[in-house]
Amino acid sequence: MGKEVKQMLIVKSKVREYVKTLGEFNVAGDFVDALNQVAGKILYKAAERTKANGRKTVSAKDI
Repeated sequence: MGKEVKQMLIVKSKVREYVKTLGEFNVAGDFVDALNQVAGKILYKAAERTKANGRKTVSAKDI
């Protein structure tokens, strides 16, 4: 389901910054890559839903 994401969609520094606000946590090196793949799958599915509904604009309802 979906294509493997080969480009970075997630900003690593922003993820680290946000996680720090949640407590005294560190972010493992592989976490952001995994999060990037999840985001890519969500985007792929949203685009497929958009296409299936005969639209060209991906919107919040497609998530």
